[in-house]
Amino acid sequence: MKKHLPKLILLLVLGTAAYVGYQKYSYNKTHEDTDNAQIETYFVPVLPRIAGYVKTVAVKDYDQVSQNEVLAEIDTEEGKLTLAELEADLAQSNTDVENASATIDNLNATLRSAEANLKTSALRRDKAKKDADRDAVLLADNAITRKQADDSRSNYDILVAQYEGGQADLAAARSRMPILTAASRKTTAMLDVKRVKIQQQKLKLTYAKVYAPISGKIGRKSIEAGQFVQAGQPLMTIVKDSVFWVVANFKETQVNRLKIGAETELKLDAYPNAPLKGRILSIAESTGAKTSLLPPDNASGNFVKVTQRVPVKIEILDVAKHRDILRAGLSLEVSVLIKD
Repeated sequence: MKKHLPKLILLLVLGTAAYVGYQKYSYNKTHEDTDNAQIETYFVPVLPRIAGYVKTVAVKDYDQVSQNEVLAEIDTEEGKLTLAELEADLAQSNTDVENASATIDNLNATLRSAEANLKTSALRRDKAKKDADRDAVLLADNAITRKQADDSRSNYDILVAQYEGGQADLAAARSRMPILTAASRKTTAMLDVKRVKIQQQKLKLTYAKVYAPISGKIGRKSIEAGQFVQAGQPLMTIVKDSVFWVVANFKETQVNRLKIGAETELKLDAYPNAPLKGRILSIAESTGAKTSLLPPDNASGNFVKVTQRVPVKIEILDVAKHRDILRAGLSLEVSVLIKD
């Protein structure tokens, strides 16, 4: 028996190796694996819409927040003073508009008076002409003295000059109307502009409170009370902890076997005893290297063939059930079930 023991051990080893090899061969025939994968989610930056000094910060690092919850408040005292100044300027502009309207009304009254005076001058001129013509006839008949006839003619000439002066004054008054009308329109337009500026300033004051755009957990905040912030400056980032997916980077030699909708097994490095199920949602149209900040250029003369990776997006099934163990950025192993 002892002399056959080495043979039995050898047969056992060969059998075990054959079984393991067959199992591995069978598994590789029906699965594609990668450990180049991580969990992804949405990261939403919190950005102020106005500049100013931070008055209060209502959250701490890694707090859970709800959508529309107040995260911070920016001091608005200077903004309120600016609003008061704009409103005072608007009141002054209202006075300017009223003055412009009153000036136009006054000019219209002046025009009506000038037109009436011109009609009166015309009547006096016409009467003086008739008197002068009649006195000229009487002078020819020696019925009046020459002085009387000359006085009549002189009175007529004076009234003609007055009428022509009245015409010039009326024309000058009428020429002022377009100028005053344009000035009135300008003051009215400026009034509208100032109203819009007031609305803009009021809107800016509503931006003093910074709200959470989504529900989730914040990361490390980068603001404290008393700090000056600019509009658009990142204050913190909210991680949307209700939506997670996996991005697995498969080798280009594996992609031909992957199909949309294929079932996957997911094993987190942090929780190896809590396997997850997933399903392929989409396969990227380009390799990861091609969409990197500095993509390789194979025409540079330094070409070295490297197996490329193609990102594959995988849906995690029953996310709510496994929400407590899911964290953005965690590494995991992905195995895709291949069905011919």
